[in-house]
Amino acid sequence: MEISEEAVIVNSSRLKSVVWNDFDRVKKGETFAAICRHCKRILSGSSTSGTSHLRNHLIRCRRRSNHDITQLLTRGKRKQSTLALTSFSYNQAPVKNEVVTVASTNLEQGLKVGNINTGSVNFDYRRSQLDLARMIIMHGYPLGMVDDIGFKTFVRNLQPLFDLVTVSEVEADCVEIYKKEKQRVYEELDKLPGKVSLTVDRWATNGGTEYLCLIAHYIDDSWELKKKILNFLVVDPTQAEESLSELVMTSLRNWDIDRKLFSLTIDNRSTYDKIVCRIRDQLCQHRFLMCEGQLFDVRCAASTVKLLVHDVLETSGEIINKVRQTIGYVKGSQGTQEKFNEIVKLVGVNWQKGLFVDNPFRWNSTYMMLEAALEYKEAFPQLQEHDPGFSMCPSGLDWDRLRAITSILKFFHEVSNVFVGRKHITANSYFAEICDIHLQLIEWCQKSDDFISSLALKLKSKFDEYWKKCSLIMAIAAILDPRFKMKLVEYYYPQIYGDSAPDCIDIVSNCMRALYSGHAIYSPLAAHGQSSASESSGSTVKDRLTGFDRFLHETSLSQNTKSDLDKYLEEPFFPRSVDFSILNWWKVHEPRYPVLSMMARNILGIPISKVAQESLFDTGDRALDHCWSSLKSDTLQALMCSQDWMRNELEVMDSKSSGTPVFALRYDAN
Repeated sequence: MEISEEAVIVNSSRLKSVVWNDFDRVKKGETFAAICRHCKRILSGSSTSGTSHLRNHLIRCRRRSNHDITQLLTRGKRKQSTLALTSFSYNQAPVKNEVVTVASTNLEQGLKVGNINTGSVNFDYRRSQLDLARMIIMHGYPLGMVDDIGFKTFVRNLQPLFDLVTVSEVEADCVEIYKKEKQRVYEELDKLPGKVSLTVDRWATNGGTEYLCLIAHYIDDSWELKKKILNFLVVDPTQAEESLSELVMTSLRNWDIDRKLFSLTIDNRSTYDKIVCRIRDQLCQHRFLMCEGQLFDVRCAASTVKLLVHDVLETSGEIINKVRQTIGYVKGSQGTQEKFNEIVKLVGVNWQKGLFVDNPFRWNSTYMMLEAALEYKEAFPQLQEHDPGFSMCPSGLDWDRLRAITSILKFFHEVSNVFVGRKHITANSYFAEICDIHLQLIEWCQKSDDFISSLALKLKSKFDEYWKKCSLIMAIAAILDPRFKMKLVEYYYPQIYGDSAPDCIDIVSNCMRALYSGHAIYSPLAAHGQSSASESSGSTVKDRLTGFDRFLHETSLSQNTKSDLDKYLEEPFFPRSVDFSILNWWKVHEPRYPVLSMMARNILGIPISKVAQESLFDTGDRALDHCWSSLKSDTLQALMCSQDWMRNELEVMDSKSSGTPVFALRYDAN
């Protein structure tokens, strides 16, 4: 309906509703209309239509400022509606339905109006503030987004009742969330039934600032592999080893897990040797480590592969640069590319992927560039004959060595993908892969090509240092896999050590038994598959027969009673299958092997590799996003830790909901 000049504005002084402060009531003939003074929208103004639809319009009116909206929401009749939204939270039952309004007006059809009233609207301002802070944390948004005009406009139109916050206010909310979440993580770590393993990652910013990221890894009482970022600390690259080791120890003490620490996984760099030794010595002084810290120092498997790949690329740099220049020349002009394509058809190259220049900061890109170039190697000499400007074509010997280099990179590429092929990889998964690397290096060292054999000797020298530090813990983890037990060690060691294999196998077996004895002594009750009455009843009364339990354990050993370990090794192997879950297996068999299951919990939770999937092929340290890199160190730590904790919790909830998306966030405004 259009309002013509004949329409008359009616005096609205007798109208009591507050909505008429924002509407003009117009009469044309016997029909009344209400015109919004802000957006000029026409709605029914009939007395029989009421004012609910007018109030609903003002709540959503984009041209109206958000003052006095509260009056609109608290006045007028309250009716139930059939359209409702329910608020959800982690630890909170659904609140009463908050009814939203839909106004359907059609003045052109005889001013017939259908209404769904607002009902009881309860806008929680503090909850919305915390939701905004959680959104920024979870998705890594810059804090300054709250000052963006686009964001302000969006929020104002979406919910006029929400007062926009400043950067400092949202920063304070993020820190508040961090402190509450930190307490929950602290309590979770305190209640763990087993040990904790730590990883240390180095991060960097474009400005040169460096950080240490400390992450706790453990298997909880439900036999699920978990990890939590504990600290994100700014460090001075010039700091001495003593300062860095004390930084880590301070973090362990603050979280009260120094007594629970089992291992430390760090990059395979010699610069970290003294740091690890200092931390291990301090823990051994308090007798916190088992086997006198023999299994404490773990070097990251993926970073070790990166070091080997770096040596391959460095040694082959001249040949690889020839390939880069060759591909760059071919793709440098359209004419050259067309001529090369014709040659490709003539020589019969059947390769679907095209040529490309690699990204030197991601070594898998270099591998794929070489792989593609090898497929076109017959075409490059033909191009050189027809194009006198093309003079950088690799020689026949270059192509032979490139093929060998590419096969080496392919092998490391496949192994690296195994390291991150599954979401949660336990320690037993690495032994076979690392043994295959060892055997492959031995084979490469025996090549007749001096270039390849000398490169392999260089790689093996570096790998042997890693093997010396980490092979024992990986072998023990493999033994705790019921599909393999001792047999996987007995299969690989003769191939690696030859005649010395029996002695090396004995070393693994003896360490396995020493580690088992350590767990049995620290938990004598578990050795007999029982628990004290005081623990089962929840009482804190001291068990005065703990000494007797230790005596019973020691006399049982002297009487040649079979231990959990002996029973486990003697029983049949579990069949190999693709969907086998070692954590589920130990969860089911925990009552049968109480001591050995405790040992399995601690060993299988060790992160043999700590590199994230997104940085698996990077040639440098992990880089911090620029939008957070300029924040204060305390704020940055709060954001990084909270983001990790929130994402982990959402992943758990999502997995438990069988694929149904989970949108709920914890809400606690107190």
